[in-house]
Amino acid sequence: MERACLQLLLLSTLVYCSLGQGGASLSVSPDRSQFFEFESVSLSCEVQGKSAGWRVKRYTVSGESSDCGRKWGKPEGSSCNVSLIKSYSGVYWCESGSGEHSNSVNITVPAGAVILESPALPVTEGDYVTLRCRYQGTPSDLTADFYKDGSLIRTETTGEMTIPAVSKSDEGLYKCNTSEGESPESWMTVTVPTSIPSPAVPVLSMSLPRLLCSLLVGSPYLLVTIILLVKGCRSRAQGDRVEEE
Repeated sequence: MERACLQLLLLSTLVYCSLGQGGASLSVSPDRSQFFEFESVSLSCEVQGKSAGWRVKRYTVSGESSDCGRKWGKPEGSSCNVSLIKSYSGVYWCESGSGEHSNSVNITVPAGAVILESPALPVTEGDYVTLRCRYQGTPSDLTADFYKDGSLIRTETTGEMTIPAVSKSDEGLYKCNTSEGESPESWMTVTVPTSIPSPAVPVLSMSLPRLLCSLLVGSPYLLVTIILLVKGCRSRAQGDRVEEE
């Protein structure tokens, strides 16, 4: 289990390092990172130009790395339709035949009965964003406490929290808590639009230590991905020990 978790952390870093180098981006429909078991999600590789051969791949905390259509998912061209089960929690991305990678997305299928519907993909500053706390049973709408970075920020009787115009300060780690239980945490990324593109960083000219430091300091998303994966691994390991006893 520990080995699989370390491999998943390494893969998340490697996929992140490849962002912007490929000719495709991964889209998620519906756009959220948490799902109940047996819900469906559509993952699509949106290809730029005439690039071909892109496919959806995943790496789970159980140590499985494979393409869509091999024991999981139904491929349709460069897309993949997945009926989710708990063991499918992990990192998903697009990859070309030549090894190029798209952005990556973490998908969580928790064992609990409460999830937080929050965007899996980055939102743009100024967007209207709704976070929804869902309970798998009935009633569908519950009074929910919403937390950001571990602190209570709002209580809503409808189970929904809206942000009319999201800002960079809203970026962070969110979860919700109801009388029926607590959701896992999910990171919401907020991007700031700019008319002046940033110059590309010549990755090949950077030393490995400098590259890793740049990634870790410049990407809170990557840091939170690692934190969430570590938490998931610890919870999984504790559950395994309980079953053995």
